[in-house]
Amino acid sequence: MNSHHQEENNHRPLLTRIDDVDEDDAETCWIIPRYSSAQVEEFLGNDEDDREKRKNKLQKVKWWIRVVTWETKLIWQLSWPAVTSGVFNYMLIFVTLIFVGHLGDSELAGASLACLGLQGVAYAVMVGMASAVQTLCGQAYGAKKYAVMGIILQRSMIVQLLAAFGLTFFFWFSGPILKFFGKNDSDEIAELGQVFGREIIPMLYAYALVYPMQRFLIAQKIVNFLAYVALGVFCFHLFLTWLVVSVLGFGLLGAAFSFCFSWWLLVFIIGLYIIVSPSCSRTWTGFSLQGLKLKGLWTYLKLVVSSTAMMCLDVGFALAVYVLSEMLPDSTLAVDTLSICLNYVNWHSSFVTGLLLAASVRVGNELGAGNARVAKLSVAVCNGIGFLICFICAVIVLVFRVGLIKLYSTDSQVIQVTSSLFPLIALYFLINGNHFILFGNAIGSGRQGIVGWINLVLYVICFTLAYLLGFKTSLGLAGLCWGWVIGVALQTIIVGGIILFTDWEVQVKKAVARMQNTADEKILDNFIDD
Repeated sequence: MNSHHQEENNHRPLLTRIDDVDEDDAETCWIIPRYSSAQVEEFLGNDEDDREKRKNKLQKVKWWIRVVTWETKLIWQLSWPAVTSGVFNYMLIFVTLIFVGHLGDSELAGASLACLGLQGVAYAVMVGMASAVQTLCGQAYGAKKYAVMGIILQRSMIVQLLAAFGLTFFFWFSGPILKFFGKNDSDEIAELGQVFGREIIPMLYAYALVYPMQRFLIAQKIVNFLAYVALGVFCFHLFLTWLVVSVLGFGLLGAAFSFCFSWWLLVFIIGLYIIVSPSCSRTWTGFSLQGLKLKGLWTYLKLVVSSTAMMCLDVGFALAVYVLSEMLPDSTLAVDTLSICLNYVNWHSSFVTGLLLAASVRVGNELGAGNARVAKLSVAVCNGIGFLICFICAVIVLVFRVGLIKLYSTDSQVIQVTSSLFPLIALYFLINGNHFILFGNAIGSGRQGIVGWINLVLYVICFTLAYLLGFKTSLGLAGLCWGWVIGVALQTIIVGGIILFTDWEVQVKKAVARMQNTADEKILDNFIDD
Protein backbone atom coordinates (compact mmCIF):
# COMPACT_ATOMS: atom_id res chain seq x y z
CA MET A 1 0.00 0.00 0.00
CA ASN A 2 1.24 3.51 -0.81
CA SER A 3 0.88 4.84 2.71
CA HIS A 4 2.78 1.87 4.09
CA HIS A 5 5.68 2.32 1.66
CA GLN A 6 5.95 6.04 2.40
CA GLU A 7 5.97 5.33 6.11
CA GLU A 8 8.84 2.88 5.62
CA ASN A 9 10.92 5.58 3.90
CA ASN A 10 10.44 8.03 6.76
CA HIS A 11 11.28 5.98 9.84
CA ARG A 12 14.56 4.71 11.18
CA PRO A 13 15.01 0.96 11.56
CA LEU A 14 13.57 -0.80 14.57
CA LEU A 15 16.81 -2.62 15.35
CA THR A 16 20.41 -1.67 14.65
CA ARG A 17 21.94 -4.19 12.25
CA ILE A 18 24.23 -6.70 13.95
CA ASP A 19 26.92 -6.30 11.31
CA ASP A 20 27.06 -2.52 11.88
CA VAL A 21 28.36 -2.79 15.45
CA ASP A 22 31.21 -4.37 17.30
CA GLU A 23 30.67 -7.64 19.09
CA ASP A 24 31.10 -5.87 22.43
CA ASP A 25 28.22 -3.52 21.59
CA ALA A 26 25.94 -6.23 20.26
CA GLU A 27 24.37 -6.77 23.67
CA THR A 28 23.06 -3.19 23.84
CA CYS A 29 22.17 -2.49 20.23
CA TRP A 30 19.00 -4.54 20.07
CA ILE A 31 16.63 -1.97 21.45
CA ILE A 32 13.37 -0.50 20.27
CA PRO A 33 14.19 3.20 19.86
CA ARG A 34 10.67 4.20 18.85
CA TYR A 35 7.39 2.36 19.14
CA SER A 36 5.42 2.26 15.90
CA SER A 37 3.62 -0.42 13.91
CA ALA A 38 5.98 -0.04 10.95
CA GLN A 39 9.02 -0.66 13.14
CA VAL A 40 7.53 -3.69 14.86
CA GLU A 41 6.47 -5.05 11.47
CA GLU A 42 10.10 -4.71 10.37
CA PHE A 43 11.28 -6.47 13.51
CA LEU A 44 8.91 -9.38 12.90
CA GLY A 45 9.53 -9.64 9.18
CA ASN A 46 13.26 -9.63 8.47
CA ASP A 47 14.44 -11.55 5.43
CA GLU A 48 15.83 -15.03 6.02
CA ASP A 49 19.53 -14.14 5.72
CA ASP A 50 19.19 -11.31 8.20
CA ARG A 51 17.20 -13.54 10.50
CA GLU A 52 19.97 -16.12 10.59
CA LYS A 53 22.44 -13.43 11.63
CA ARG A 54 20.14 -12.44 14.45
CA LYS A 55 18.94 -15.87 15.43
CA ASN A 56 20.70 -16.01 18.76
CA LYS A 57 19.75 -12.46 19.63
CA LEU A 58 16.08 -12.84 18.75
CA GLN A 59 15.83 -15.83 21.04
CA LYS A 60 16.56 -13.63 24.00
CA VAL A 61 13.38 -13.05 25.88
CA LYS A 62 13.94 -9.39 26.66
CA TRP A 63 13.41 -8.24 23.06
CA TRP A 64 10.14 -10.08 22.82
CA ILE A 65 9.11 -8.71 26.20
CA ARG A 66 9.58 -5.20 24.83
CA VAL A 67 7.50 -5.90 21.74
CA VAL A 68 4.78 -7.66 23.73
CA THR A 69 4.76 -4.81 26.25
CA TRP A 70 4.30 -2.34 23.39
CA GLU A 71 1.31 -4.29 22.08
CA THR A 72 -0.12 -4.78 25.58
CA LYS A 73 0.00 -1.04 26.16
CA LEU A 74 -1.91 -0.37 22.94
CA ILE A 75 -4.54 -2.97 23.79
CA TRP A 76 -4.98 -1.64 27.31
CA GLN A 77 -5.31 1.95 26.06
CA LEU A 78 -8.20 0.80 23.88
CA SER A 79 -9.80 -1.76 26.17
CA TRP A 80 -10.16 -0.01 29.54
CA PRO A 81 -12.27 2.88 28.16
CA ALA A 82 -14.26 0.42 26.04
CA VAL A 83 -14.86 -1.76 29.12
CA THR A 84 -15.89 1.30 31.15
CA SER A 85 -18.25 2.47 28.43
CA GLY A 86 -19.80 -0.98 28.00
CA VAL A 87 -20.33 -1.53 31.73
CA PHE A 88 -21.96 1.86 32.33
CA ASN A 89 -24.15 1.48 29.25
CA TYR A 90 -25.29 -1.90 30.57
CA MET A 91 -26.00 -0.34 33.96
CA LEU A 92 -28.64 1.94 32.41
CA ILE A 93 -31.08 -0.97 32.20
CA PHE A 94 -29.80 -2.36 35.51
CA VAL A 95 -30.66 0.88 37.35
CA THR A 96 -34.00 1.11 35.56
CA LEU A 97 -34.99 -2.35 36.78
CA ILE A 98 -33.93 -1.52 40.35
CA PHE A 99 -36.35 1.42 40.44
CA VAL A 100 -39.08 -0.61 38.70
CA GLY A 101 -38.66 -3.20 41.45
CA HIS A 102 -39.89 -0.63 43.98
CA LEU A 103 -43.16 -0.33 42.05
CA GLY A 104 -44.09 -3.95 42.71
CA ASP A 105 -43.20 -7.54 41.92
CA SER A 106 -45.49 -7.69 38.87
CA GLU A 107 -43.97 -4.54 37.35
CA LEU A 108 -40.45 -5.87 37.93
CA ALA A 109 -41.32 -9.26 36.43
CA GLY A 110 -42.93 -7.63 33.39
CA ALA A 111 -40.07 -5.21 32.76
CA SER A 112 -37.49 -7.98 33.27
CA LEU A 113 -39.35 -10.19 30.82
CA ALA A 114 -39.36 -7.37 28.25
CA CYS A 115 -35.63 -6.83 28.75
CA LEU A 116 -34.93 -10.54 28.30
CA GLY A 117 -37.14 -11.16 25.28
CA LEU A 118 -37.13 -7.76 23.55
CA GLN A 119 -34.30 -5.47 24.62
CA GLY A 120 -31.83 -8.36 24.46
CA VAL A 121 -32.84 -9.15 20.88
CA ALA A 122 -32.63 -5.48 19.87
CA TYR A 123 -29.18 -5.22 21.44
CA ALA A 124 -27.95 -8.30 19.58
CA VAL A 125 -29.26 -7.04 16.23
CA MET A 126 -27.94 -3.49 16.57
CA VAL A 127 -24.53 -4.43 17.98
CA GLY A 128 -24.21 -7.18 15.38
CA MET A 129 -24.96 -4.75 12.56
CA ALA A 130 -22.56 -2.18 14.00
CA SER A 131 -19.79 -4.80 13.90
CA ALA A 132 -19.59 -4.16 10.16
CA VAL A 133 -18.58 -0.59 11.00
CA GLN A 134 -15.82 -1.99 13.24
CA THR A 135 -14.44 -4.01 10.32
CA LEU A 136 -14.62 -1.39 7.58
CA CYS A 137 -13.76 1.71 9.60
CA GLY A 138 -10.93 -0.08 11.41
CA GLN A 139 -9.32 -1.13 8.14
CA ALA A 140 -10.01 2.24 6.48
CA TYR A 141 -8.36 4.10 9.35
CA GLY A 142 -5.31 1.85 9.18
CA ALA A 143 -5.11 2.45 5.42
CA LYS A 144 -5.50 6.24 5.98
CA LYS A 145 -8.59 6.32 3.78
CA TYR A 146 -10.29 8.67 6.17
CA ALA A 147 -13.13 9.99 4.00
CA VAL A 148 -14.45 6.47 3.49
CA MET A 149 -15.15 6.21 7.21
CA GLY A 150 -17.76 8.95 7.10
CA ILE A 151 -19.49 7.24 4.18
CA ILE A 152 -19.49 3.92 6.05
CA LEU A 153 -20.99 5.59 9.14
CA GLN A 154 -23.77 7.23 7.14
CA ARG A 155 -24.67 3.98 5.41
CA SER A 156 -24.66 2.16 8.70
CA MET A 157 -27.00 4.62 10.37
CA ILE A 158 -29.44 4.48 7.44
CA VAL A 159 -29.49 0.68 7.35
CA GLN A 160 -29.80 0.38 11.13
CA LEU A 161 -32.64 2.92 11.28
CA LEU A 162 -34.49 0.74 8.77
CA ALA A 163 -33.80 -2.28 10.97
CA ALA A 164 -35.11 -0.36 14.00
CA PHE A 165 -38.31 0.37 12.07
CA GLY A 166 -38.73 -3.35 11.45
CA LEU A 167 -38.11 -4.16 15.12
CA THR A 168 -40.76 -1.61 16.11
CA PHE A 169 -43.49 -4.04 15.02
CA PHE A 170 -41.75 -6.81 16.98
CA PHE A 171 -41.88 -4.65 20.12
CA TRP A 172 -45.45 -3.42 19.58
CA PHE A 173 -46.96 -6.87 19.06
CA SER A 174 -44.75 -8.65 21.58
CA GLY A 175 -47.48 -10.07 23.82
CA PRO A 176 -47.48 -13.66 22.45
CA ILE A 177 -43.66 -13.72 22.39
CA LEU A 178 -43.43 -12.63 26.01
CA LYS A 179 -46.03 -15.21 27.04
CA PHE A 180 -43.84 -17.83 25.37
CA PHE A 181 -40.72 -16.66 27.24
CA GLY A 182 -42.65 -16.37 30.51
CA LYS A 183 -44.48 -19.68 30.48
CA ASN A 184 -44.74 -19.76 34.26
CA ASP A 185 -45.79 -16.13 34.62
CA SER A 186 -49.33 -14.82 34.67
CA ASP A 187 -50.94 -13.07 31.72
CA GLU A 188 -50.73 -9.84 33.72
CA ILE A 189 -46.92 -10.02 33.74
CA ALA A 190 -46.79 -10.64 29.99
CA GLU A 191 -49.13 -7.68 29.44
CA LEU A 192 -46.97 -5.44 31.64
CA GLY A 193 -43.95 -6.63 29.66
CA GLN A 194 -45.67 -5.68 26.41
CA VAL A 195 -46.56 -2.25 27.83
CA PHE A 196 -42.94 -1.67 28.89
CA GLY A 197 -41.74 -2.96 25.50
CA ARG A 198 -43.93 -0.46 23.68
CA GLU A 199 -42.75 2.36 25.92
CA ILE A 200 -39.06 1.71 25.17
CA ILE A 201 -39.49 1.71 21.37
CA PRO A 202 -37.65 5.08 21.11
CA MET A 203 -34.61 3.22 22.50
CA LEU A 204 -34.50 1.19 19.26
CA TYR A 205 -33.75 4.25 17.18
CA ALA A 206 -31.16 5.44 19.70
CA TYR A 207 -29.46 2.04 19.42
CA ALA A 208 -29.50 2.37 15.63
CA LEU A 209 -27.48 5.58 15.84
CA VAL A 210 -25.31 5.25 18.93
CA TYR A 211 -23.69 1.87 18.22
CA PRO A 212 -22.39 2.79 14.73
CA MET A 213 -21.13 6.12 16.08
CA GLN A 214 -19.34 4.40 18.95
CA ARG A 215 -17.66 1.95 16.55
CA PHE A 216 -16.74 4.86 14.27
CA LEU A 217 -14.90 6.57 17.13
CA ILE A 218 -13.34 3.38 18.50
CA ALA A 219 -11.88 2.61 15.05
CA GLN A 220 -10.02 5.94 15.36
CA LYS A 221 -8.88 5.05 18.90
CA ILE A 222 -11.09 7.80 20.35
CA VAL A 223 -12.11 5.80 23.40
CA ASN A 224 -11.50 7.92 26.51
CA PHE A 225 -14.26 10.30 25.44
CA LEU A 226 -16.73 7.41 25.21
CA ALA A 227 -15.86 6.27 28.73
CA TYR A 228 -16.36 9.74 30.21
CA VAL A 229 -19.66 10.21 28.39
CA ALA A 230 -20.93 6.79 29.51
CA LEU A 231 -20.09 7.62 33.14
CA GLY A 232 -21.70 11.06 32.93
CA VAL A 233 -24.89 9.77 31.30
CA PHE A 234 -25.13 6.96 33.86
CA CYS A 235 -25.00 9.46 36.74
CA PHE A 236 -27.63 11.60 35.02
CA HIS A 237 -29.79 8.51 34.41
CA LEU A 238 -29.60 7.59 38.08
CA PHE A 239 -30.88 11.03 39.07
CA LEU A 240 -33.53 11.21 36.32
CA THR A 241 -34.95 7.76 37.09
CA TRP A 242 -35.15 8.58 40.80
CA LEU A 243 -36.92 11.85 39.95
CA VAL A 244 -39.56 10.52 37.55
CA VAL A 245 -40.23 7.19 39.29
CA SER A 246 -39.75 7.80 43.02
CA VAL A 247 -40.48 11.54 43.33
CA LEU A 248 -42.94 12.38 40.55
CA GLY A 249 -44.57 8.94 40.62
CA PHE A 250 -44.78 8.26 36.88
CA GLY A 251 -44.30 4.55 37.51
CA LEU A 252 -43.46 2.17 34.67
CA LEU A 253 -43.92 4.89 32.06
CA GLY A 254 -41.46 7.13 33.89
CA ALA A 255 -38.88 4.34 34.07
CA ALA A 256 -39.20 3.71 30.32
CA PHE A 257 -38.98 7.44 29.61
CA SER A 258 -35.77 7.90 31.62
CA PHE A 259 -34.22 4.83 29.98
CA CYS A 260 -34.98 6.06 26.45
CA PHE A 261 -34.03 9.66 27.26
CA SER A 262 -30.61 8.59 28.56
CA TRP A 263 -29.88 6.63 25.39
CA TRP A 264 -30.89 9.59 23.26
CA LEU A 265 -28.66 11.81 25.37
CA LEU A 266 -25.79 9.48 24.45
CA VAL A 267 -26.74 9.87 20.77
CA PHE A 268 -26.80 13.66 21.02
CA ILE A 269 -23.46 14.02 22.84
CA ILE A 270 -21.56 11.51 20.68
CA GLY A 271 -23.10 12.87 17.47
CA LEU A 272 -22.22 16.44 18.42
CA TYR A 273 -18.64 15.37 19.17
CA ILE A 274 -18.30 13.72 15.75
CA ILE A 275 -19.59 16.85 14.00
CA VAL A 276 -17.61 19.54 15.85
CA SER A 277 -14.49 17.81 17.21
CA PRO A 278 -11.19 18.42 15.38
CA SER A 279 -10.35 14.77 16.11
CA CYS A 280 -12.95 13.73 13.51
CA SER A 281 -12.27 16.47 10.95
CA ARG A 282 -10.62 14.05 8.51
CA THR A 283 -13.03 11.16 8.99
CA TRP A 284 -16.29 13.12 9.13
CA THR A 285 -16.64 15.72 6.39
CA GLY A 286 -20.41 16.13 6.65
CA PHE A 287 -23.35 14.28 5.22
CA SER A 288 -22.72 13.13 1.66
CA LEU A 289 -24.75 11.63 -1.16
CA GLN A 290 -21.99 9.01 -1.37
CA GLY A 291 -23.65 7.36 1.61
CA LEU A 292 -26.83 6.84 -0.44
CA LYS A 293 -25.16 5.37 -3.52
CA LEU A 294 -25.42 1.66 -4.21
CA LYS A 295 -21.72 1.22 -5.02
CA GLY A 296 -20.09 -0.72 -2.21
CA LEU A 297 -23.43 -1.29 -0.47
CA TRP A 298 -23.34 -5.04 -1.17
CA THR A 299 -19.93 -5.35 0.52
CA TYR A 300 -21.33 -3.61 3.56
CA LEU A 301 -24.60 -5.58 3.64
CA LYS A 302 -22.78 -8.92 3.49
CA LEU A 303 -20.81 -7.95 6.58
CA VAL A 304 -23.98 -6.67 8.28
CA VAL A 305 -25.86 -9.92 7.73
CA SER A 306 -23.00 -12.15 8.87
CA SER A 307 -22.19 -9.93 11.88
CA THR A 308 -25.82 -9.84 12.97
CA ALA A 309 -26.18 -13.59 12.62
CA MET A 310 -23.03 -14.12 14.67
CA MET A 311 -24.27 -11.93 17.53
CA CYS A 312 -27.91 -13.07 17.46
CA LEU A 313 -26.94 -16.73 17.64
CA ASP A 314 -24.92 -16.02 20.78
CA VAL A 315 -27.84 -14.24 22.46
CA GLY A 316 -30.36 -16.71 21.06
CA PHE A 317 -28.65 -19.70 22.63
CA ALA A 318 -28.89 -18.12 26.10
CA LEU A 319 -32.59 -17.41 25.50
CA ALA A 320 -33.12 -20.99 24.35
CA VAL A 321 -31.54 -22.35 27.54
CA TYR A 322 -33.79 -20.03 29.56
CA VAL A 323 -36.92 -21.30 27.77
CA LEU A 324 -35.85 -24.92 28.29
CA SER A 325 -35.32 -24.25 32.01
CA GLU A 326 -39.02 -23.35 32.27
CA MET A 327 -39.90 -26.88 31.17
CA LEU A 328 -37.96 -28.60 33.94
CA PRO A 329 -39.91 -30.29 36.77
CA ASP A 330 -39.09 -27.64 39.41
CA SER A 331 -39.21 -24.80 36.93
CA THR A 332 -39.54 -21.95 39.45
CA LEU A 333 -36.32 -22.91 41.20
CA ALA A 334 -34.59 -23.52 37.85
CA VAL A 335 -35.61 -20.13 36.45
CA ASP A 336 -34.57 -18.28 39.63
CA THR A 337 -31.21 -20.05 39.61
CA LEU A 338 -30.57 -19.50 35.92
CA SER A 339 -31.59 -15.83 36.18
CA ILE A 340 -28.88 -15.24 38.79
CA CYS A 341 -26.31 -17.03 36.62
CA LEU A 342 -27.36 -15.06 33.52
CA ASN A 343 -27.01 -11.78 35.42
CA TYR A 344 -23.36 -12.53 36.17
CA VAL A 345 -22.81 -13.82 32.64
CA ASN A 346 -24.17 -10.50 31.30
CA TRP A 347 -21.86 -8.53 33.60
CA HIS A 348 -18.90 -10.58 32.43
CA SER A 349 -19.91 -10.21 28.78
CA SER A 350 -20.20 -6.42 29.08
CA PHE A 351 -16.67 -6.45 30.51
CA VAL A 352 -15.02 -8.66 27.90
CA THR A 353 -16.81 -6.76 25.11
CA GLY A 354 -14.20 -4.07 25.73
CA LEU A 355 -11.49 -6.60 24.92
CA LEU A 356 -13.45 -7.66 21.83
CA LEU A 357 -13.50 -4.05 20.60
CA ALA A 358 -9.78 -3.62 21.31
CA ALA A 359 -8.97 -6.84 19.46
CA SER A 360 -11.10 -5.78 16.50
CA VAL A 361 -9.57 -2.31 16.24
CA ARG A 362 -5.98 -3.49 16.58
CA VAL A 363 -6.36 -6.19 13.92
CA GLY A 364 -8.38 -3.95 11.59
CA ASN A 365 -5.96 -1.01 11.86
CA GLU A 366 -2.90 -3.17 11.22
CA LEU A 367 -4.44 -5.01 8.27
CA GLY A 368 -5.50 -1.69 6.76
CA ALA A 369 -1.95 -0.38 7.20
CA GLY A 370 -0.50 -3.51 5.59
CA ASN A 371 1.17 -4.78 8.79
CA ALA A 372 0.26 -8.47 8.63
CA ARG A 373 2.80 -9.61 11.21
CA VAL A 374 1.76 -6.98 13.74
CA ALA A 375 -1.85 -8.08 13.29
CA LYS A 376 -0.80 -11.63 14.10
CA LEU A 377 1.14 -10.43 17.15
CA SER A 378 -1.90 -8.48 18.33
CA VAL A 379 -4.07 -11.60 18.10
CA ALA A 380 -1.65 -13.55 20.30
CA VAL A 381 -1.16 -10.81 22.90
CA CYS A 382 -4.85 -9.94 23.18
CA ASN A 383 -5.82 -13.58 23.69
CA GLY A 384 -3.16 -13.93 26.37
CA ILE A 385 -4.44 -10.85 28.19
CA GLY A 386 -8.02 -12.10 27.90
CA PHE A 387 -7.18 -15.50 29.35
CA LEU A 388 -5.36 -13.94 32.32
CA ILE A 389 -8.19 -11.51 33.12
CA CYS A 390 -10.90 -14.15 32.79
CA PHE A 391 -8.91 -16.56 34.95
CA ILE A 392 -8.96 -13.94 37.70
CA CYS A 393 -12.72 -13.43 37.20
CA ALA A 394 -13.29 -17.20 37.41
CA VAL A 395 -11.34 -17.43 40.67
CA ILE A 396 -13.34 -14.53 42.16
CA VAL A 397 -16.63 -16.21 41.22
CA LEU A 398 -15.55 -19.47 42.83
CA VAL A 399 -14.19 -17.95 46.03
CA PHE A 400 -17.04 -15.50 46.67
CA ARG A 401 -19.92 -17.43 45.11
CA VAL A 402 -22.14 -17.57 48.21
CA GLY A 403 -21.85 -13.84 48.81
CA LEU A 404 -22.49 -13.08 45.15
CA ILE A 405 -25.61 -15.25 45.13
CA LYS A 406 -26.97 -13.61 48.31
CA LEU A 407 -26.97 -10.26 46.50
CA TYR A 408 -29.91 -11.63 44.50
CA SER A 409 -31.59 -14.15 46.81
CA THR A 410 -31.64 -15.25 50.44
CA ASP A 411 -33.62 -18.44 49.79
CA SER A 412 -31.51 -21.35 51.07
CA GLN A 413 -32.55 -23.70 48.26
CA VAL A 414 -31.77 -21.13 45.56
CA ILE A 415 -28.38 -20.46 47.18
CA GLN A 416 -27.57 -24.17 47.32
CA VAL A 417 -28.54 -24.96 43.71
CA THR A 418 -26.95 -21.81 42.28
CA SER A 419 -23.76 -22.42 44.26
CA SER A 420 -23.50 -25.88 42.71
CA LEU A 421 -23.65 -24.29 39.23
CA PHE A 422 -21.03 -21.61 39.87
CA PRO A 423 -18.07 -23.89 39.02
CA LEU A 424 -19.67 -24.19 35.56
CA ILE A 425 -20.09 -20.42 35.43
CA ALA A 426 -16.42 -20.02 36.36
CA LEU A 427 -15.49 -22.39 33.52
CA TYR A 428 -17.71 -20.39 31.19
CA PHE A 429 -15.94 -17.17 32.24
CA LEU A 430 -12.58 -18.77 31.53
CA ILE A 431 -13.65 -19.77 28.02
CA ASN A 432 -15.80 -16.75 27.23
CA GLY A 433 -12.95 -14.25 27.36
CA ASN A 434 -11.08 -15.86 24.48
CA HIS A 435 -14.42 -16.59 22.81
CA PHE A 436 -15.16 -12.85 22.64
CA ILE A 437 -11.61 -11.87 21.71
CA LEU A 438 -11.50 -14.37 18.85
CA PHE A 439 -14.79 -12.90 17.65
CA GLY A 440 -13.08 -9.50 17.79
CA ASN A 441 -10.18 -10.85 15.72
CA ALA A 442 -12.69 -12.20 13.20
CA ILE A 443 -14.54 -8.87 13.06
CA GLY A 444 -11.29 -6.94 12.60
CA SER A 445 -10.37 -9.11 9.62
CA GLY A 446 -13.89 -9.14 8.16
CA ARG A 447 -14.47 -12.86 8.65
CA GLN A 448 -17.86 -12.72 10.35
CA GLY A 449 -19.40 -14.93 7.68
CA ILE A 450 -17.46 -18.10 8.46
CA VAL A 451 -17.86 -17.52 12.22
CA GLY A 452 -21.60 -17.08 11.76
CA TRP A 453 -21.89 -20.44 9.98
CA ILE A 454 -19.78 -22.12 12.65
CA ASN A 455 -22.06 -20.65 15.31
CA LEU A 456 -25.17 -21.91 13.56
CA VAL A 457 -23.93 -25.48 13.15
CA LEU A 458 -22.50 -25.74 16.66
CA TYR A 459 -25.52 -24.22 18.35
CA VAL A 460 -27.85 -26.68 16.63
CA ILE A 461 -25.65 -29.53 17.85
CA CYS A 462 -25.17 -28.15 21.36
CA PHE A 463 -28.81 -27.14 21.78
CA THR A 464 -29.68 -30.77 21.10
CA LEU A 465 -26.98 -31.84 23.56
CA ALA A 466 -28.31 -29.42 26.20
CA TYR A 467 -31.83 -30.81 25.76
CA LEU A 468 -30.63 -34.41 26.10
CA LEU A 469 -28.49 -33.67 29.17
CA GLY A 470 -31.24 -31.60 30.77
CA PHE A 471 -34.22 -33.87 30.16
CA LYS A 472 -32.88 -37.36 29.44
CA THR A 473 -30.45 -37.54 32.35
CA SER A 474 -30.64 -36.64 36.03
CA LEU A 475 -28.54 -33.50 35.52
CA GLY A 476 -31.53 -31.22 34.97
CA LEU A 477 -30.52 -27.53 34.93
CA ALA A 478 -26.84 -28.48 35.19
CA GLY A 479 -27.27 -30.48 31.96
CA LEU A 480 -28.65 -27.41 30.17
CA CYS A 481 -25.70 -25.37 31.39
CA TRP A 482 -23.23 -28.07 30.35
CA GLY A 483 -24.66 -27.96 26.82
CA TRP A 484 -24.23 -24.19 26.80
CA VAL A 485 -20.64 -24.31 28.06
CA ILE A 486 -19.70 -27.10 25.63
CA GLY A 487 -21.13 -25.03 22.77
CA VAL A 488 -19.04 -22.00 23.67
CA ALA A 489 -15.94 -24.19 24.17
CA LEU A 490 -16.31 -25.83 20.74
CA GLN A 491 -16.83 -22.43 19.14
CA THR A 492 -13.71 -21.09 20.79
CA ILE A 493 -11.60 -24.08 19.74
CA ILE A 494 -12.74 -24.04 16.09
CA VAL A 495 -12.59 -20.26 15.62
CA GLY A 496 -9.24 -20.26 17.43
CA GLY A 497 -7.96 -22.88 14.99
CA ILE A 498 -9.09 -20.77 12.04
CA ILE A 499 -7.38 -17.67 13.45
CA LEU A 500 -4.23 -19.67 14.28
CA PHE A 501 -3.79 -20.90 10.71
CA THR A 502 -4.76 -17.61 9.07
CA ASP A 503 -2.52 -16.28 6.31
CA TRP A 504 -2.37 -12.65 7.40
CA GLU A 505 -0.73 -11.49 4.18
CA VAL A 506 -3.84 -12.69 2.35
CA GLN A 507 -6.00 -10.80 4.85
CA VAL A 508 -4.08 -7.61 4.06
CA LYS A 509 -4.91 -8.04 0.36
CA LYS A 510 -8.56 -8.66 1.22
CA ALA A 511 -8.61 -5.51 3.34
CA VAL A 512 -7.33 -3.50 0.36
CA ALA A 513 -10.00 -5.01 -1.90
CA ARG A 514 -12.70 -4.38 0.71
CA MET A 515 -11.78 -0.71 0.90
CA GLN A 516 -11.87 -0.40 -2.89
CA ASN A 517 -15.37 -1.88 -2.95
CA THR A 518 -16.73 0.28 -0.16
CA ALA A 519 -16.94 3.62 -1.97
CA ASP A 520 -16.05 5.28 -5.25
CA GLU A 521 -12.41 4.75 -6.19
CA LYS A 522 -12.06 8.47 -6.94
CA ILE A 523 -12.98 9.31 -3.36
CA LEU A 524 -10.50 6.77 -2.05
CA ASP A 525 -7.62 8.04 -4.15
CA ASN A 526 -8.20 11.63 -3.07
CA PHE A 527 -7.90 10.78 0.58
CA ILE A 528 -4.96 8.40 0.70
CA ASP A 529 -2.15 9.89 2.77
CA ASP A 530 -3.91 13.22 3.19
